[in-house]
Amino acid sequence: MEGPFIRIEDTGEVVPLRPEITTVGRGRGADIRLTDPSVSRLHAELVRRGPYLYVVDLGLSRNGTRVNGRPIARRVLDDGDVVSFGAARCRIGGVPREDFAPEVELRRAAAPELTRREVDVLTSLCRPALSDEAFVAPATAREIADDLVVTEAAVKQHLLRLYQKFRIPEGTNRRTRLANEVVALGLVRPTPVVPPQRSPSSAAPTEGHTAAGSRRAS
Repeated sequence: MEGPFIRIEDTGEVVPLRPEITTVGRGRGADIRLTDPSVSRLHAELVRRGPYLYVVDLGLSRNGTRVNGRPIARRVLDDGDVVSFGAARCRIGGVPREDFAPEVELRRAAAPELTRREVDVLTSLCRPALSDEAFVAPATAREIADDLVVTEAAVKQHLLRLYQKFRIPEGTNRRTRLANEVVALGLVRPTPVVPPQRSPSSAAPTEGHTAAGSRRAS
């Protein structure tokens, strides 16, 4: 088969990609229709530009889009990449190989300048999405406020500025689309969870408990 194509792992079906845009979703009007319930009606687009191919998550599903296991908002694809739309896995083929990764240059150019507080907000926003390497709904404004010990109104003001910086248009799942973009750009990293330390007082029995135990034993 000449030109880029996608192979649907569940069925083995091979679908050639359209010359410009191929839509992926569960809806009847999608060019590539995936029946998995985790896929939204219009989930993503596969876009061809010359010899290059990239995938765009449309931000309409809580389950998101992954490339080789990593959640993305937009990414240039290479031959052999595994793209997951929700839980539906597909493999890309027929893409010419090059000696460099073009998505690295695109990501660096797309990342806006951020203040320290904006980085804090984005890290808190994306923390649920980075837990256990599985994409889930990002944190709410209230959860971010509690995490950073600030007001919810302050968090909403930061989010509005971040939507503008990352050019996230108004619409549904705006926080999810922002989190997808931030994770795809590599601006946040998973933070290790430190288990709570047990205090010495909780580990050792108190004098009263010891005496009570001695009386019961006698």
